[in-house]
Amino acid sequence: MDTGVGIAAPFGRLLRALRQSRRLTIEELAEASGVSGRAIGDMERGKSRRPHRGTVTALAQGLELDDAAHAELLGAARAARPGAQPAGFTKASPHSLPRGVRDFVGRQAELAALRALAQEAADSEPARGRGLLVPPAAVVSGPPGSGKTTLAVRLAEELASSCPHGAFLVDMRGLDERPLPAQQALSGLLGAWDVGDAELARISAEERLARYHEITAGLRGVLVLDNAGSEAQVRPLLPRAGRLLVVVTSRRALAGLEGVRRVELGGLSRQDSAALLRAVVGAGRVDAEPAAADVVTELCGHLPLALRVAANWAATRANWSLRRLADRLADEERRLDALSAGDLRINSAFALSYSRLAPEAARMFRLLSLVPGGDFSVAPAAVLAGVPLPDAEDLLEELLEAGLLMTSRQDRYGLHDLLRLYAGSRHRMEDGEERSPAARSRLRHWLLETAVLAGRWYEPDYGMPAPDPGRLVALDDREQAARWIKAEGDTWLAAFREAAARGEHKRVVEVAEAMHWFSDHWVSWGHWTEVYERAAAAGAALDDAGLEATHRNYLAWAYWACARRHDEAVQAATAALRLAGAAGNVLQQGWAHAYLGWLRDTVGDMPPAADHYHRAMELFTEADDVTGYLQVSCGVIRVLRGAGRARAAVETYQGILEALADPRHRDRIPPNVGDFTALSAAYSVSFVHLGQGHWQEAADVLRSIRGQFDARGWHKQAGKVHLHLGQALAHLGEAAEAAAEYRAVLALEDRVPADVRDEAHAGLAALATGRPAPAGPLVQ
Repeated sequence: MDTGVGIAAPFGRLLRALRQSRRLTIEELAEASGVSGRAIGDMERGKSRRPHRGTVTALAQGLELDDAAHAELLGAARAARPGAQPAGFTKASPHSLPRGVRDFVGRQAELAALRALAQEAADSEPARGRGLLVPPAAVVSGPPGSGKTTLAVRLAEELASSCPHGAFLVDMRGLDERPLPAQQALSGLLGAWDVGDAELARISAEERLARYHEITAGLRGVLVLDNAGSEAQVRPLLPRAGRLLVVVTSRRALAGLEGVRRVELGGLSRQDSAALLRAVVGAGRVDAEPAAADVVTELCGHLPLALRVAANWAATRANWSLRRLADRLADEERRLDALSAGDLRINSAFALSYSRLAPEAARMFRLLSLVPGGDFSVAPAAVLAGVPLPDAEDLLEELLEAGLLMTSRQDRYGLHDLLRLYAGSRHRMEDGEERSPAARSRLRHWLLETAVLAGRWYEPDYGMPAPDPGRLVALDDREQAARWIKAEGDTWLAAFREAAARGEHKRVVEVAEAMHWFSDHWVSWGHWTEVYERAAAAGAALDDAGLEATHRNYLAWAYWACARRHDEAVQAATAALRLAGAAGNVLQQGWAHAYLGWLRDTVGDMPPAADHYHRAMELFTEADDVTGYLQVSCGVIRVLRGAGRARAAVETYQGILEALADPRHRDRIPPNVGDFTALSAAYSVSFVHLGQGHWQEAADVLRSIRGQFDARGWHKQAGKVHLHLGQALAHLGEAAEAAAEYRAVLALEDRVPADVRDEAHAGLAALATGRPAPAGPLVQ
């Protein structure tokens, strides 16, 4: 249809032209669409310039527009909305609070109980002379849709002004097949509290827990553990001291948790249900039809989620009576009874909102039930629906306006548990089970292909992917690649698991291989052991001993670096050595010896470590692999120092620097690997110079790496660099600069061990006397 009005024309002029072309009055269009005549008049006159997509869809249905004209009207509406931003990444913390609802009503008794608990937490400071008190915690439980998360977020928002350390929320994913482990939640929170990834990687699970309790003891804020599935999942996260209020939400009562305040939610009262309708629909409409409003709230089971869905639907059709809405809800309840929570039926409200969606939005809603993992960005939705990104974003926004979708962060969306189930039931009913595998496959392949491209940014032989104007996510540099891998971690990992379960062995090892070099940058993720266990199993299934050896080597790294499981790491590397030998794979034999040397080195078993390192260097030389050779050489510096062979250790260090500077190796060593190799080598050789009392050499090396560990979040190493540089400078008589280095140690506070801080204090005290302080034991 050609209306003679271009898509760039103002929305109001286009709407008027479409109405007049159908010879409809404003009143007739209002009756046909359910949008009030006043709202239509305001839009046509330009008084209302930001129409919601749901309103536009209702108008299109009333005008009986074809797909092209509907798209034209949507395009004009989109252009009228200022500040539209493309989908992308946000720097918001993954544990920041989601957006609260503006029209919160009711729950005053529950809020009062929680406010009292917050005051109890605030009053429990040790300065009152009562010692360290166990801070209070609350469990908010109730049926799905009862508003548990909304209540917790409301409380956190209220307390924000009195909580200097802020409020945090962790989705514990208690209803998932794989709920979030407590250790993973703990690591994520530590990261949000500025504990570096590298530090998390170096400490055991017990040490992470101790670090968590050390930090929480000093916080005054609110932590919401949302959607918990069991007592065991949250018990380790309950602080032992301090003033951090923890609020746990769960469908279960979590009766096994002791010493917590329990707040149980059911449906809203009749008065609060009506108040919620007033807040969303308008007080005038509700008060004009109190009997019909009662019917609506009864059909929604007085559940806030169901009421909000129905109210959002009614708010965009201002000329519909609530009696008409109640009749429609009753009809839908009889027709669709797929979803209920006990005797509280909410499928009628879902079905009513769903029935008013445009066909494309309804299809998107059904397909979103297939998204694995937790929340998601626009790109996976676009892949599932097979539509461009801008169209996918519009469809998601329509679902958001209809109350069928929620946002967790600026660029990410999620489905309430019940809505996911409802969307799945509609998908099976309307699309048929036979279409699910194709849609799942399309999304799985895209997720894993993108994961491979992102991970390969860090691989020596790949780097930046080839330009592709059709790529749905930006992967123009390493930082963008890392952000995607982390933001979509749950999603691509779920696709990876599905690929493993389906026997897609080649794809499994391809993804795991692509992630190998990146994994060093996200050691605390918590899933690398699973990734490489599955990859090793895939190599075995392919009957490829060399491939299996490769991934058992990676698994050895993951067992120790990520999980501190030393014995299993040794077993994995030993198995890799056997497999690589059987396959005649010299390179993987070299890496197996390298990992075995590293594992012996970490526990101070130096003679076997030296044997493995030297054998690894021979094999890397045979395989002409300079990267492996140089990484092992850093370990050799430590072995030689331990054996009292200082000169040989320094010569090894000089050899590493020469190799890194050799033009023949420039294209064979990726910059990130070369930089880290140089940093590791310099740090190791600094201990050699310090042990020999070669203060100038030590100062020169330490100055060259000062600040590099700080930037990586490796606080322990950063503290030792500052400390040892201060000690070397003190011996060289450079007192002012030495004092600055000692103060840099103290500025790191509890991010470095107490003995390092004690040595810094001693160094400053000694400078006041004009003598350098005696150095403590040199332990890397």
